[in-house]
Amino acid sequence: MDTRFSTSRRGVIWAQAWFLTLLIAASLPASPAAAAGPARVKLATAAPRGTSLHRVLQEMAEKWRRAPGGGVDLVIYPDGVMGGEAEVVRRMRVGQIQAAMLSVQGLSEIDDSVTSLQNMPFMFRSLDEVEFIREKLHPTLEKRFAGKGFVVLFWGDVGWVRFFSKEPGVRPADFKKMKLFTWAGNNEQVELMKALGFQPVPLETNDILPGLQTGLIDVIPTAPLIALAGQFYGPAPHMLEVDYAPLVGGTVILKKTWDAIPPETREALMKAAAEAGEEVTIRNRTESDQAVEAMKKRGLKVHALSPEFEAEWRALGESVYPRIRGLLVPADMFDEVERLLRDYRARGGKAR
Repeated sequence: MDTRFSTSRRGVIWAQAWFLTLLIAASLPASPAAAAGPARVKLATAAPRGTSLHRVLQEMAEKWRRAPGGGVDLVIYPDGVMGGEAEVVRRMRVGQIQAAMLSVQGLSEIDDSVTSLQNMPFMFRSLDEVEFIREKLHPTLEKRFAGKGFVVLFWGDVGWVRFFSKEPGVRPADFKKMKLFTWAGNNEQVELMKALGFQPVPLETNDILPGLQTGLIDVIPTAPLIALAGQFYGPAPHMLEVDYAPLVGGTVILKKTWDAIPPETREALMKAAAEAGEEVTIRNRTESDQAVEAMKKRGLKVHALSPEFEAEWRALGESVYPRIRGLLVPADMFDEVERLLRDYRARGGKAR
């Protein structure tokens, strides 16, 4: 017998058998165990670990894990470890991460219509008005985000932006002497601040505390909860109690990632996300008030705003609306906010 021929023939037979096995296996339905493997979604946020924002995301992640159809494994990256918000959006676009909780600054990297929720100083007289406008605008905003390849999971806010500074200040003129933090990448805002006589310094979120400590910046406009979590009140121990603007944010996921999840699973995920959005706003507003008290015990000095100085700030805000409209906020969205607020107030909407 020709051993070489026999060995070669057996190899051919084994190869044919193996190929046939693969064809049969490919034609069979996946086993329940294989089909039940959860999708994996990576979510980035600048929220510090252990804060309310982070805990709400963890609670949402647990609900996602238990969702029908195998659920979704939501992996959260807090503390800004994925970079600044512009970098996070870039990472999403190339598929390195699939979701993110972002401020308006980060969300505007996707679609600038979202600036209508925040970038109008003194436009809102109460947090009730903030919620009313957000509820009215979210169908339009979410449609625009979907057109850019993103699904909005939820919206939220952490209350009012206050001014934390190294030196005390109560009037606009006081802050024009200081170096003011602005978001890196927002050149329009930088130019607007310069035109108003301020000294803007654009930085990423992770550079705020070092910037305050080294004198690179003197003042940071932010919510008290963020100032406490970021320890900004240490080098900036003065807070001006001014309702400058709401600090708004939202959580988004790539549409292609979302569409790949089974419909029955998506329904449960969106329900959990809506609950997270409500929880974010409720907890953070309460904890922002509590944060002020906590920081006061550690040396924070709170400066109330007299009616006279509040009028100065409101006049300054209103004076820049013509420049904001079309520059920082799309003209159609700016006009819609003004129209909705006029109707709301005419129907008896009251400041909180």
